[in-house]
Amino acid sequence: MSFVVPASSCEPVYAALDLGTNNCRMLVARPSGAGFRVVDAFSRITRLGEGLAATGRLSEAAMERTVEALKACVDKMVRNRVTSARLVATEACRQACNCADFAARVGKATGLDLDIISPHEEARLALSGCAGLLDSCRPWGLVFDIGGGSTEVVWVENAAAGPRVEGVLSVPLGVVTLAEARAGCLCTAAGYARVVDDVADRLAPFETSHGIAGRLAEGAVQMLGTSGTVTTLAAVHMELGRYERSQVDGADLAFADIAAVTRKLSAMSALERAQHPCIGPDRADLVIAGCAIIEAMCRLWPLGSLRVADRGVREGVLLSLMKADALAGARA
Repeated sequence: MSFVVPASSCEPVYAALDLGTNNCRMLVARPSGAGFRVVDAFSRITRLGEGLAATGRLSEAAMERTVEALKACVDKMVRNRVTSARLVATEACRQACNCADFAARVGKATGLDLDIISPHEEARLALSGCAGLLDSCRPWGLVFDIGGGSTEVVWVENAAAGPRVEGVLSVPLGVVTLAEARAGCLCTAAGYARVVDDVADRLAPFETSHGIAGRLAEGAVQMLGTSGTVTTLAAVHMELGRYERSQVDGADLAFADIAAVTRKLSAMSALERAQHPCIGPDRADLVIAGCAIIEAMCRLWPLGSLRVADRGVREGVLLSLMKADALAGARA
């Protein structure tokens, strides 16, 4: 799970790569205090899971796009003299029957080991990456991550020693899979409402298992969302001229504002969404599917607002790599 490039100094440099159903993203960072300092980043929409729901396979075109993106990541890793890296892959690779062939192809072309993680590990890494945004005054947290191929929901006790996972739900519905499977429904008000109902039905057993509504009534719960959909909705609500992470990460977004932005986006044509500076052509056909997933959560858990996280799995991978090295150093 490590791709090692000889460094010219003793200072370690880490790279975390998150290969999702829709995006290939990487952060390169150096340790800094209890956290890290990002020195380089990469993000490219590759649509690895395009057509996967219909065929059960990763397509040749999608694999080729993704391998090219990973090659670009390796070039950045070499330039930054990365000493340790981890490439994690999620729902598309978990589902594809030809993923072993794809992993071999990635290894041959890039030297990277493809680590296909479980939904529980994906949720744990996402939580680790965004835990710093949890409000310590609220004893419980509901953290969700909407991906291209799946959505993870984590029920967290905000304990004194740090967030403790009490439950994880992974639903094999993400913005890509939902947009492909329910495209006809999402373009009408009645069809959109049916999709929201269906997603809420998939989430309901998690509520039943953990009694979240009861904690919510006590005012003890906070909601934290990490995904391209959540950050996009925040940026559109803020009317940003271009996406700015510093404005979005850590912002609080009211459910009423989410509903207003959803109505605004639904009223736009696909071309209008593609031309929006905070959406773009690569997300224009996906953002409404993401809105439906968020609306289902807002309905089931009416907290009134959520905190937006432009951080997640990659940050969690970086922290885990650094922690592992620190523990190894302490044992040496």
